[in-house]
Amino acid sequence: MLIWAAEEEHNPLLPPLGEIIIGLIAFAIVLFVMFKFVAPQFEKAFVARRDAIEGGIERAEAMQAEAKAALEQYRAQLAEARTEAAQIRDAARAEGQQIIEELRAQAQEESARILARGEEQLASSRQQVVNELRGQIGTLAVDLAGRVVGESLADDARRSGTVDRFLDDLDGMTAASSDGRGGSSVYVPQDAR
Repeated sequence: MLIWAAEEEHNPLLPPLGEIIIGLIAFAIVLFVMFKFVAPQFEKAFVARRDAIEGGIERAEAMQAEAKAALEQYRAQLAEARTEAAQIRDAARAEGQQIIEELRAQAQEESARILARGEEQLASSRQQVVNELRGQIGTLAVDLAGRVVGESLADDARRSGTVDRFLDDLDGMTAASSDGRGGSSVYVPQDAR
């Protein structure tokens, strides 16, 4: 053994046998501890990480599907809101048109009423002016006739009959000339003939 031990000392490539045995025993213990305690922990960590990743992917897919459903719902609500807005806009236009028509009808009624009232007032004023002119023309005509004839026409009944006849003849001449039947004519009172 000594010889062999002496030979072993001289071989630099081989370590001593005791170190090899101790190294193998230590390696076997480390290997046992690694497989018994450390490897299952790594496996658990790998499984947990894989489950977390797969769960995250599943959750992401679920959230993506939920987001798509929410997007579709939002688009449907948006389309419904647009349709409702268009209906409201159309209803508002129709209501506005109806209000405009009602206001136009009221304005036309008011205009017709004002025009009728104006015509009534004009007719009333015309009649009043005609009555005043009749009285004034009558008085002037009687005075003028009295001067022409040379006698006084102070008798009220006679004077009013003459004036009325004169004005009636005058109205008849005006109506005849407005109808196109009359030409130029001169009025001669019946008393003056």
